[in-house]
Amino acid sequence: MPDGLVLRPYQQECLDIINGLEGGSHMVVMATGLGKTATFSQIERKGRVLILSHREELVHQPARYYNCSFGCERAEEHSNGEEVVSASVQTLVRRLKHFKPDEFDTIITDEAHHAAAPTYKRIYKHFHPRMHLGFTATPNRGDKVRLDDVFEDIIFNRNLKWGIENQYLSNIECLQADIGFNLSKVKRSRGDFDIHQLSEALNDAKKNEGIAEAYRQLHKGQTLVFCVDVAHAKAVAEHIEGAVAVTAETTNRKEIIDAFTRR
Repeated sequence: MPDGLVLRPYQQECLDIINGLEGGSHMVVMATGLGKTATFSQIERKGRVLILSHREELVHQPARYYNCSFGCERAEEHSNGEEVVSASVQTLVRRLKHFKPDEFDTIITDEAHHAAAPTYKRIYKHFHPRMHLGFTATPNRGDKVRLDDVFEDIIFNRNLKWGIENQYLSNIECLQADIGFNLSKVKRSRGDFDIHQLSEALNDAKKNEGIAEAYRQLHKGQTLVFCVDVAHAKAVAEHIEGAVAVTAETTNRKEIIDAFTRR
């Protein structure tokens, strides 16, 4: 265990359950802020470990929790037989031919609610680990696609309500601002709004200025504004002084996110 890392009681409880398993494919539900990465990094290793992440920013995050060799499969980065390999799903799915099916004893899928996606399933089909563990804060997908064809069961569950009630997470203050959105004519597909119609309904100058005004009146400290698409994010950012739009097209994402983290 890295110096300075002290596990909370529920994290140790989760580890005890996992370390007592012979194998299989299981899901762990842990609310954001309860320390999923710190927890899965301390799982007893019985062979090499593969960590799968859906966002490139997450690939390097687990490294500081491990005190063994650690490699990455991401963009121009390649692993080289390390004990733990952290991979971007989008990168690894194109490099599967470089890995033997029995290369890893354990696969850990971070943000495991994405596990039903075709890219993930191609990776799962290639590898044959002793154990597959999925960690997520949100086990229920909005499109109703089931995860039980990937994971056998949920072996540990500590949700947002539990975290707040047990004082591991801050309480939530919810405020509602009436921007004038009307989604009554926006079609839905498999539980989600049609992205193009949603963008048309939300992305106009008046509504974007309404979002900016709500921000100016209600914000406290650092603020994230989630938008419909790239065009909407850029348009909203133009209405808020000092705001930066971060999308898949942003070349200096890491620099922006690091600056945001440092306030």
